[in-house]
Amino acid sequence: MSRPCPCTSKRTFDACCEPYVTGKKLPATPEQLMRSRFTAYALRKPDYLIETTAEEKRGELDRAELARYCAAVSCISLKVIRTENGGPEDETGIVLFHASLQINGKRMLHREKSTFRKESGRWFYVDGETN
Repeated sequence: MSRPCPCTSKRTFDACCEPYVTGKKLPATPEQLMRSRFTAYALRKPDYLIETTAEEKRGELDRAELARYCAAVSCISLKVIRTENGGPEDETGIVLFHASLQINGKRMLHREKSTFRKESGRWFYVDGETN
């Protein structure tokens, strides 16, 4: 049996985010993509974070800086508050979530309203309004 998924979905990692983070499967909804990105932070997978960011935003990302952030943060739990759109016929979606994190020994609650866009049938993270 696989371990619990880092996204705290109460599912096992192999039945939840693993297929997305390993590239075996594409997330079908913005919520699945957001959960898999949280898991990528937890597992220190900066390449997945870059690859799932909208193309026009990728140039703003520094892989080394992202890797340092992933190494410094402990992802404790994730709670999806609500989703908007993001269905099979939608081109955009929104996920409002709270992530409990620990950075440099300090616990914090990260609140974000994330925007996602579908391009060529694949969901990408565009940006987010935080706290």
